[in-house]
Amino acid sequence: MPALRLRALALLWLAVAALTAARAAERRPNFLFVYTDDQRWDAMGVVQREHGERGRYPWFTTPAMDRLAAEGLRFRNAFVTLSLCAPSRAAFLTGRYNHLNGIANNHTPFPEASVTHATLLRSAGYTTGYIGKWHMGNQRGPRPGFDYSASFVGQGRYVDCPVEVNGESTPTKGWIDDVSTDYAIGFLRQNRDKPFSLIVGFKACHGPTTPPERAANRFADQKARRVPNLGLRAPFRDEADIAPAKSAPAAAAGPEVPVNLNYFRCVSAADDNLGRLLATLDELGLAEDTVVVFTSDNGYYQGEHNLGDKRSLYDESLRIPLLVRYPRAIARGRIADELVINVDLAPTFLDLAGVPVPHEMQGRSWRPLFAARDGAPRPSWREAFLAVYFQETGYPQTPTMVAVRTTGAKLIRYTGHDDWTELFDLAADPYETRNLARDPAHAVLLAQMSATYDREAKAVAYTVPVYADQPGVDDAAGKKKGTKNKKKSE
Repeated sequence: MPALRLRALALLWLAVAALTAARAAERRPNFLFVYTDDQRWDAMGVVQREHGERGRYPWFTTPAMDRLAAEGLRFRNAFVTLSLCAPSRAAFLTGRYNHLNGIANNHTPFPEASVTHATLLRSAGYTTGYIGKWHMGNQRGPRPGFDYSASFVGQGRYVDCPVEVNGESTPTKGWIDDVSTDYAIGFLRQNRDKPFSLIVGFKACHGPTTPPERAANRFADQKARRVPNLGLRAPFRDEADIAPAKSAPAAAAGPEVPVNLNYFRCVSAADDNLGRLLATLDELGLAEDTVVVFTSDNGYYQGEHNLGDKRSLYDESLRIPLLVRYPRAIARGRIADELVINVDLAPTFLDLAGVPVPHEMQGRSWRPLFAARDGAPRPSWREAFLAVYFQETGYPQTPTMVAVRTTGAKLIRYTGHDDWTELFDLAADPYETRNLARDPAHAVLLAQMSATYDREAKAVAYTVPVYADQPGVDDAAGKKKGTKNKKKSE
């Protein structure tokens, strides 16, 4: 009898274990999407260590980002389709290019009727939350598509920034990304027992970069290594535009140049808060069941092509960090080199949640890339993508431009300036220093890339949307604008 009883208990235990495993496999994942503002793709410790002697910032460390990379998947070729705050955020939400999703600049409110991964997940039973920087113009009120929001208006400010909690203005104390993380941790605790999708938008490292006191002296006296494209002139910049650069880092002599250390201190402090979020998932027992994505809304120049800011189509502007952790589907420490773009996020979340992806979404789910094993044949994936920038009224010196990028080349066309066309062989020239567009020796490459450009433009139904700024005209008043730039608050 004891033996029979033990056997029965063993069979019961196996049945319960099998049922538990089956339910775990069917469990819908939670989603935590965390992104910074203006963080370069290589502003991560894991990338600097990988680059070794080629790294621009070998002293830079980001323990939490590195932890995500070690525990999940790091995409080494991740890009945005329009390198600007609000348009990229809208692309992440809608899975659509900006000529179709209603946002082509930084001053247009996000259309409240938009179909996003948040609206569709909420309809499927998820609790949705948006915390931190929204930056769709000065849009106020609860964030559309979300059950809960704790977000500030426009750029806000780094210290003691008022936060609208479900639309109600609330004073806060301290560094804004610390405050946003506090709200996010509260959301995680409150919704731990039901499926949730939470977005956390950090203000860091947008200028004017103001790190919290704890990070104010990090990386003291460090400099950046020189790179081949430092100080090169972009075709849309004339000599008068770049004259002040003679005293800038690009003109400094030697193998190292000065760098804005507060930029990296802000990234480092944001990394502190990413670590707090990961620790909270661990504490609540949610790590196994939560898809964590970390990225940035666009890249950023540090003197390359004699540029700061973003607003153009060289890789330093388009390329972003991208880390994904989901223990139930992604092996630890994986690296992928496929071309992935910001419009892929929405279909990825919907696919993982078992929610049908609308035909209108133009991105692709990353799920096949999660399952691919290192060393095994790779799944079929995109070979090229289109990237754009629409001229803004406050930045008249930077024209509308469109590029097609493949794994090995890039073609950039400038509206109204065929003579500025640029062609780069990225395999031989990853810093985009030699324009081959008028080189007869590369006529075949130009023809190939022109055909790829036409194909990709047709595939995404590219056009200049009516809601893009009209050069030289103030949208609000219909008056001509001057030629001075807006403050770099955008």
